[in-house]
Amino acid sequence: MQPKVPGRPPAGFVAGHNRITTEALTSTARAVAGEVFGVPPAQVRASFSDDRGLLALLLALPLPVPPLTRVVREPDVVGTFGGPLWARADAARSPILERVQELTGTRLSRVDLRIIGSTVTRGARVL
Repeated sequence: MQPKVPGRPPAGFVAGHNRITTEALTSTARAVAGEVFGVPPAQVRASFSDDRGLLALLLALPLPVPPLTRVVREPDVVGTFGGPLWARADAARSPILERVQELTGTRLSRVDLRIIGSTVTRGARVL
């Protein structure tokens, strides 16, 4: 172990900066949201804003829903999709926040979700 010398960086320290671009943060957030909701990342819009020194993440995306004729025949099918849209969005915020923070090392203050449509699908995806 080398002694610590004032004004000199520790052994193995490499000076420089690490920066994660907005594009990298955005594409990571889109991928995470797409994975959580079961939609292609290309259908997810993501943006960030300053929230008193932290980042607030805004996501806009369509959510998969079962065909309405199937819901009429099998009302319980909504549960296999994760429940009503509001409940699915509410349940997804924490996992998205945690995963984006884990992957990027950034600190998020919150995740706001805007549901901008629905995509009819036969399969089910539960959070």
